[in-house]
Amino acid sequence: MTSNEPNLSRRAFGGAVGVTAAAAAVGLGAAAPAQAAPAEAQHAGDGEREFRADRGRRSRRPNILFILGDDLGWADLSSYGSPNIKTPNLDRLARQGVRFTDAYSGSATCSPTRFSLYTGRYPGRTKGGLAEPIADKSAGLEPTHPTLASLLRGSGYATALIGKWHCGYLPDYSPTKSGWDEFFGNFGGALEYYSKLGLGGEYDLYEGDAEYKDLRYYTRILTERASEYVSRDHGDKPWLLNLNFTTPHWPWIADGDTKESAEVERRIRAGDGRALWHQDGGSIEKYKQMVEDLDRSVGEVLKALKRSGQEEDTLVFFSSDNGGERFSHNWPLSGNKASLQEGGIRVPNIVRWPARLDGGQVSHVPVFTPDWTATLLELAGTRANPAYPLDGVSLAGYLLRGEKVAERGLFWRVRGERALRRGDWKYYRGKAGADQLFNLAGDIREQADKAALEPARLAELRAAWERTNAGLLPYPG
Repeated sequence: MTSNEPNLSRRAFGGAVGVTAAAAAVGLGAAAPAQAAPAEAQHAGDGEREFRADRGRRSRRPNILFILGDDLGWADLSSYGSPNIKTPNLDRLARQGVRFTDAYSGSATCSPTRFSLYTGRYPGRTKGGLAEPIADKSAGLEPTHPTLASLLRGSGYATALIGKWHCGYLPDYSPTKSGWDEFFGNFGGALEYYSKLGLGGEYDLYEGDAEYKDLRYYTRILTERASEYVSRDHGDKPWLLNLNFTTPHWPWIADGDTKESAEVERRIRAGDGRALWHQDGGSIEKYKQMVEDLDRSVGEVLKALKRSGQEEDTLVFFSSDNGGERFSHNWPLSGNKASLQEGGIRVPNIVRWPARLDGGQVSHVPVFTPDWTATLLELAGTRANPAYPLDGVSLAGYLLRGEKVAERGLFWRVRGERALRRGDWKYYRGKAGADQLFNLAGDIREQADKAALEPARLAELRAAWERTNAGLLPYPG
């Protein structure tokens, strides 16, 4: 496989990063004691307050537990307004940390967003990121490209990815080729939860680069593996765990649905190429079961983390890879997965770090996936390779020192659609080809098109989108 990026050695990814100086800049120190009081005790029953950094604390470099749901909509958690889905564990995580209301994924489908997280860059910077999403072995995340994992590993972190990879297939692409010490999970975009059969009928559960046989319900397996990882004694090494659940992605099979599982498996083995899409299955109630199972699974991992004694010094982040799908509760947003309307890219973001952040807080600052890559690199005391500049901005100054996040344009591009948000204003062009302008502060549903009333603003945002787009790879064909 070829790449449009310069070919750097794996050693160069983490070399010359100035760990000590970078750590000092954000108030990190290996021997500094944590000074946070329990977040729930501080704010129990108070309701959320606007985010305010507590600037007086210091801490060691954090462990990082980065959890992704799959196709989970912005309003699918009870803490984000779901009327029927109960998510007590994720709600508790939000009460213990900071809940972001205006957070976005890096793209509108699975693999481009994962590219944006792992590289900290727009998906269109790399050939593999142009697939929306990756569906075959022709594209993937080039092992020569620096990643969050390779950069953190170069600065002394242990790294692991458990769950869905979806950034390319063997033999050319794998988490273990891109900076993760350990991998346990699936390579493709979806799999049947019991048989582990993927979109092409292939078996898709691996440990490292070797098949691993386990026919139990997939979410249970991932939860066990993640709980074991966070319970380990890693010695003096901080660690990064990317925990990528496939829940609640189709097929609509909850734990215990062995009859439905067997029918989907039968159709896959009979050559039905669309059986896994499960377009004749599912329901609102089944979706509810799957999301609530995701919540229980996250709760189990967080309990294991607490028992390990590492909770105080572990930054836990929860999000989704894109907006909700068929049975998701997206109201009041318009659109869903694959669209650049709010319902396709606005996602829950929750961050908890007891050593440095008070709980019970809410932030309305617009952020998106590449920002968290930049943030985690800074918090870990490292920085990006200058040959691969980041497109996200670090939020470390905002979170730890109370610095204002500068207004900038959040950029998205998918085939047939474009969008850019700056402040409360969003420029959007859908597949119909008309430029539209919305003020999200008063119109989160994107129904009041201000394009004719604000032509200068529309032109400004459109030009900003065009400037960014000019620096990206064109779509093939």
